Amino acid sequence: MTFASIRTIALAAVAGIFFIGPCFAAEPKPDIAIKTDAVDVSVTLDDTIKSYPALAADCLAEGKRYAGKQRKEATDSKRSDPQYFPKDGYTFEREYVTASVVGGRYISVLREDYADTHGAHPNSYVDTILWDDAGKKRISIRPFFTETADGGPTLTAMRNAVLAALKAEKKARGITDDDSPVDWYKDIGTSLLKIGPVTLAPSTEPGKSAGLAFHYEPYAVGPYAEGRFDVVVPWRELKPYLSAEGAAIFGGQPQEDSTNRP
Repeated sequence: MTFASIRTIALAAVAGIFFIGPCFAAEPKPDIAIKTDAVDVSVTLDDTIKSYPALAADCLAEGKRYAGKQRKEATDSKRSDPQYFPKDGYTFEREYVTASVVGGRYISVLREDYADTHGAHPNSYVDTILWDDAGKKRISIRPFFTETADGGPTLTAMRNAVLAALKAEKKARGITDDDSPVDWYKDIGTSLLKIGPVTLAPSTEPGKSAGLAFHYEPYAVGPYAEGRFDVVVPWRELKPYLSAEGAAIFGGQPQEDSTNRP
């Protein structure tokens, strides 16, 4: 069973929805697939991404490099230690999933990776891409704010809002950090490189974003058993720091589930 199907089943179970047999939608065919005696690698783009040719080409180029790297490293590992290398080889999956499309111009993409190297458990990772289809390039959230200096007022306010959202989400899950000897939030910094992977959260107002969604893989802000965290900072919490471009794209309220998770 692939990462995609495991995730589909898990999300359905959480929602209290169960499907049997043919009710499952067919999984999309990978856009890149490599299978050898050492590794099984796949890379998949969703249909929305494919509808933007420049974005699709960019993701495929990155995915090709990813697949080649995993193939080489798995092959080298098998050659160097064939006795202990798992007979089924390693498994790596990468999915590029649309999180939101804002104003027909800004496409937020979740890059979700799954890795099974037969350790204690498989691992999953998340990163994000913000694509400006007008400029045909990847960008950061920097243009949406008047300043984004490391440790400056914008990133300080943003970090404070992220921490509050994470702690609220943990409380909703019945999790408390009170007795933990680990500072799970120390790596969330007041810089664009340290704040965490971010997307534009979908809004109740068509064509707008409701704020910023932040995505943290297992181990990033809590023990592995706590899983992944996806939280939204509504745009109004950052309104004093918005540039004219930011004021133009934000509006409305976060959707009922606006964490961008498929």
